[in-house]
Amino acid sequence: MHSILSLFLKDDFSGDIVSTCKKIDSSGFKVAEMAVDMSRVYNFSAGPAVLPEEVLKQAADEMFDYQGSGQSVMEMSHRSKVYDGIIKTAEADFRKLLSIPDNYKVLFLQGGASTQFAMIPMNLMKNRVADYIVTGQWAKKAYQEASKYGKANKIASSEDRTFSYIPDVSDLPVSEDADYVYICQNNTIYGTKYKELPNTKGKILVSDVSSMFLSEPMDVTKYGLVYGGVQKNVGPAGVTIVIIREDLITDTPLPGTPTMLTYKTHADADSLYNTPPCYNIYICGLVFKWLLNMGGLEVMKKKNEEKAKILYDFLDSSDMFKGTVVPEYRSLMNVPFVTGDDELNARFIKEAEEKGFVNLKGHRSVGGMRASIYNAMPKEGVEKLVQFMSDFEKNN
Repeated sequence: MHSILSLFLKDDFSGDIVSTCKKIDSSGFKVAEMAVDMSRVYNFSAGPAVLPEEVLKQAADEMFDYQGSGQSVMEMSHRSKVYDGIIKTAEADFRKLLSIPDNYKVLFLQGGASTQFAMIPMNLMKNRVADYIVTGQWAKKAYQEASKYGKANKIASSEDRTFSYIPDVSDLPVSEDADYVYICQNNTIYGTKYKELPNTKGKILVSDVSSMFLSEPMDVTKYGLVYGGVQKNVGPAGVTIVIIREDLITDTPLPGTPTMLTYKTHADADSLYNTPPCYNIYICGLVFKWLLNMGGLEVMKKKNEEKAKILYDFLDSSDMFKGTVVPEYRSLMNVPFVTGDDELNARFIKEAEEKGFVNLKGHRSVGGMRASIYNAMPKEGVEKLVQFMSDFEKNN
């Protein structure tokens, strides 16, 4: 079995692979010829999402024996010298990618981005007042959660037009006593993105960047705290990365804040207060290396702009398919679109999956279709999707 599994793990993923494996039952090993098709689909999922094939191959190669340690990263202690090197290298590469200043801490946390909806007010809402700009489901959930801990003010919203645009944020009614202003910078469900950061009038800016993380350069110094779940554009589900300015890390969170929900707990322990999601952080580290080898975030932004233009140009010229976002606020990462007919939408999704274009169904709250074209989605995948869409339009 080990030798057969090795074939799976070390073979070339670039084409279709048919391998033989053994079926095991309670009586022992029985040979049963079984074809295993390991061809790769084009995965347009919003998350968990596509990962770079180079990263998957390296992880497969290191699965049984990480760099001569005689063990998998899945098995090793988070207190070991080997793992200490993994997490420290991952943080160093992450800092390099985003040019993170020394006065900001990087925290590898658990609980998903949704836990940050509570953790942020618990740690930052000193005056029990915070301002929220609501541009989608996740910003709305964050706003509702913050309301449990103090006065959350909705100072702008795009809900009036189904979150299809970003409101004017140049002169907002920022509260004088607000502890921070909160945004979700790229809206995964609705496919909108802030082109300019809001004028917070001197208040701390907090941003959820989950679905645009590491897709382009970002000036960290414009934020007090920025965070994201990695499962959309950085790694496998299970890690949330928080970048927080050191002066915001205090030992005076709101009364009753659990130890595990206090930023200082994790900052003081270098993200090792408790057992972290070790393997997931390791994969993130491989993605950071991949991005550096690709040339960094300026190069990645250019590639993402090229991919997005291919899809948006088609949508703008199509008689059947239409984008749902006001053009000036379109996301580079998440592209929602519709045909205007639910039955036709369903047929498109079904036929697309049969052709190897998977996870194109829109979020359950809005329907339609959505193509998430994250860093690891090759340009070829977008080109082939557009060709399929064109063919579908001609045939229907």
